[in-house]
Formats: sequence, C-alpha cells, structure tokens
Amino acid sequence: MSEGAGAETIIARLALLFEAGIDAGELAQIAQDMSSTDLQNQDKLQRVASLLRHRPDTLALLREIGAAVRHRRDEAETDAAVVQRLASSFDAAARISSAASVQLSSLGDEEKLSAATAEITGWLQRQGFTGAGLRILDIGCGIGRFEIALSPAALRVVGIDISPSMISIGLERCAALPNVELRLTSGLDLADFGDASFDCVLAVDSFPYLVLAGLAERYLKEIGRVLKRPGMAAILNYSYRGSPALDRSEIHHLAEAYGMQVVIDGERPFRLWDGTAFMLVPVGTLRPGAGSGVDEERSVRST
Repeated sequence: MSEGAGAETIIARLALLFEAGIDAGELAQIAQDMSSTDLQNQDKLQRVASLLRHRPDTLALLREIGAAVRHRRDEAETDAAVVQRLASSFDAAARISSAASVQLSSLGDEEKLSAATAEITGWLQRQGFTGAGLRILDIGCGIGRFEIALSPAALRVVGIDISPSMISIGLERCAALPNVELRLTSGLDLADFGDASFDCVLAVDSFPYLVLAGLAERYLKEIGRVLKRPGMAAILNYSYRGSPALDRSEIHHLAEAYGMQVVIDGERPFRLWDGTAFMLVPVGTLRPGAGSGVDEERSVRST
C-alpha cells in the first residue's frame, strides 16, 4: 500500500490496475481481509472496503475514464499527434464524469473534488501564490475548478486547456466571474502570452501529459518566459513515471537552464490528493512567505 495514499486514491489505483475480471465486491472483500493482518493501515483498508461496497458503480466509472485516457505513447506518434489524441481523450473523459476527469480520486463526487481543490488552494495561498493584484495562468485548467477557487484572491485568472469539452464546462461554471478567462489552446506552447505577463503559473496534473508528449522542456522554458520577476510557478505532479528521483533531477536541470530555481522539491503536502508539489521561482527571488529575509537562490535538492 502506498504511503500517504488515502482510501479514494487507493480505489482509483485499483481501478486502473484491475481493468477487468474483478468486481467491486471482490475488491472490497480483499481489502477487508487485508485489514485483519495489516494493523497499521487497518482503518484505511476498512474505508476502502466500505466505499467499494456502498458505491460499487464507482469502480466501473473509473475504469471507463482510465480506458478513455491512454498514458502510453505509440512509437510513431509525433508530439502534436499525442496532444491531439489527449484532447479527444479528455473530451471523452469529461462526458463520462466532469469531476473524475480532472481528479480520478474524487470518484466522480463533486463534494470530494471541491474539498481537494480547497485544500490545494489553501496550500497555494500559504506559499504566497495569491494576492489582489496578481495575474495567474493555469495550464491545463480542465473544468475551471481552480479558476473558481482562486478568482476571489487574484486580479485575473487565465485558464488554458486542449479539451473543448472541458473548456465548455468551465465556461459555464465560471460565467459569473468577471476576472476569469478560459481559452482553448494548441497545447504546444504558451505563444498566446507575452513575456513577463503573469505573476504566478499553476499546473495541476498537466505536466504528466506534457512529459508524455515530449513537451515538458518547452513548457518550462515558456513558463520562465511568461513569468514576472518576482514570480512563482507551482507544478503539482510532474510525471506518472513512478520515479520521484528522476522527476526531481529533471525539474532541477530544466529550471536551472531557464533561469529558475526550485524552492519546494517534490513534497506531498496534501491529505485529500496524492500529488507531488514543486515550486519554482526566478533565480534570485526571495521565497514569498519565508519570513526569514534570506535569499533562497540555491535550489532545495533531495538528499
């Protein structure tokens, strides 16, 4: 069992791991049996069993979304072809469940998604990511959940996504927010935006797909270009490769190449979502909220 993973996250992973051949009741019984031998994780396993028994349809829902979005790249696919395929995949996922399409561990439950969004937003605010005069860019905005959450604490929030269906849902949800803009993007770059045009850049669960499409370096270069000095970029989940060390090494290398430094290095600060947090700032920037007045120019590297 993954350390720190909640019951909902475990169920989402089980849905992807066991694509067929085992139903929710059988998985619930396995979790129930395991709880009697794994005392440390007993409560969590009991919750997994309870959720599977009370919402057996959830497993099928998550499997359907998992089948819609393929996290593998064909050998002959170009970067642009991967982006186009992913756009169609996200369209399909949003039609199945708007909540689960942007966070599988929400289990398709809007209340669970809202709670996780609020937790992430609170963490961002504690890092100094919001403020009345700040302009925020959200890469991979999906259905606009962070636009809704961040709009009261920002001058302007611009969300971009490659999925027309997700943008359409987001436009409906954000219709009453005058300081929010949602745009359909090519997914290939940030060419729509000028140099130093944003105080903060946010990417929640979008970089894994940029890594898949071979575009992560281009986007980190672009983030360095559109980010003001001082400014900050939050990358929450860099890849799904299952190698935290590789993710840290790659982010440090690219940040250094494009004039940024890593000040939060692969932490897992969330209770309701298992995302890994990286925070980047332009070289020489004081980390907002640090309180010590010390210039944190050097990167925070893993030991």
